Amino acid sequence: MTTSTAISPTARTLWRRGRGALVIAAVLAATGMFLAYLNDGPSGVLDPRSSSPPGTRAIAELLADHGVDTTLVTTTAEAADAAGPDTTLLVARPDSLSDTSLATLRDATADSPGRTILLAPTALSLDTLAPGVRVTPDSPLASLPADCDYAPARRAGSVTLGGPGYSVLTRTGPGAACYPADNAPTLVVLPDSPGDTVLLGAPDLLRNDRLADDGNAALALQLLGAHPHLVWYLPSGDDATRGTGDASFTDLIHPGWRWAALQLAIAAALAALWRARRLGPVVTEPLPVVVHAAETTEGRARLYHRTDARDRAADALRTATRARLAPLVGLPRHAAHSPAALTEAVASRTGDPAPAVHHLLFGPPPADDPGLIRLADELDALERRVAPDHAHPRGKDRPQ
Repeated sequence: MTTSTAISPTARTLWRRGRGALVIAAVLAATGMFLAYLNDGPSGVLDPRSSSPPGTRAIAELLADHGVDTTLVTTTAEAADAAGPDTTLLVARPDSLSDTSLATLRDATADSPGRTILLAPTALSLDTLAPGVRVTPDSPLASLPADCDYAPARRAGSVTLGGPGYSVLTRTGPGAACYPADNAPTLVVLPDSPGDTVLLGAPDLLRNDRLADDGNAALALQLLGAHPHLVWYLPSGDDATRGTGDASFTDLIHPGWRWAALQLAIAAALAALWRARRLGPVVTEPLPVVVHAAETTEGRARLYHRTDARDRAADALRTATRARLAPLVGLPRHAAHSPAALTEAVASRTGDPAPAVHHLLFGPPPADDPGLIRLADELDALERRVAPDHAHPRGKDRPQ
């Protein structure tokens, strides 16, 4: 009879196995918190609260130093309510607005003496906010000279501009048309009574990472600081319903997540290399001692005899006999220990009475050692009657 014992892992074993992964997770968490601390605040593109490269916190702080307060709004209703005298309304992504939102902004700024700045608008938004302006194909970002008489542009000099160009089709023409790229100005000022509208082909000169280039800061301060109040409209949620149809998923998520995913992939690869099992060729090792099967059987029998474990010895004999008889009488192995099935099949093969076969294969343990020896002999005899050619060698399972 063979016994097996399952040993559950202890807490120390579990800790030894998992401490490497826990250390890696702790390092990654600490690194993430450190990076988040360094990148304090929002990290959205053109967000005046963000200190990341695509954010615009630097220009907001410069405007505050010059007495201009910046108010961030994210809905069309807030932008329309905030527009008014002594106010500059900057629309960060006008092409993403729905037709209803564009109409609301147009009505709010039509009679306002303030200034409206549209960043990189195209025909999607200009047909409503600035009719009579034709859009030319995009040009790459470059350091462009002012090439106009507009005072803020002449004072700023060359700036980083590009994107779409604009051509005004009305009779009055633009109040200013500066920074031409491919013969089309990328900065246009439309004089509206009583205020004005500024079209900026690319918003990059406002970004934190480009504000110090060329005359970007000077031009941004003059355009955004014309009035003491700046309303920064950054569309989000239901207001930003257009302009993302051709964007892929990776274009919509923040670039920082790509670096985070790359770092996690590198960390996972290093952890896999660290924990991988390097299997070499099979190595044979001589055993310190060889124990023959007969010696093992005899030793177990002596242990049974010493402890008077006749019940265990009888069960071992009967179990081994039943396992050998089942295939000999045409039963599957799982039916070897079924009293009804095995008894009927063996009795049919040998012609012995079924009660006698059942008592022999499934009966109670013998009361003494002679009874145990007699049980072994009877089991051997039964197996020889079932299949003489496959009879088990006499006495192999008999306890000594």
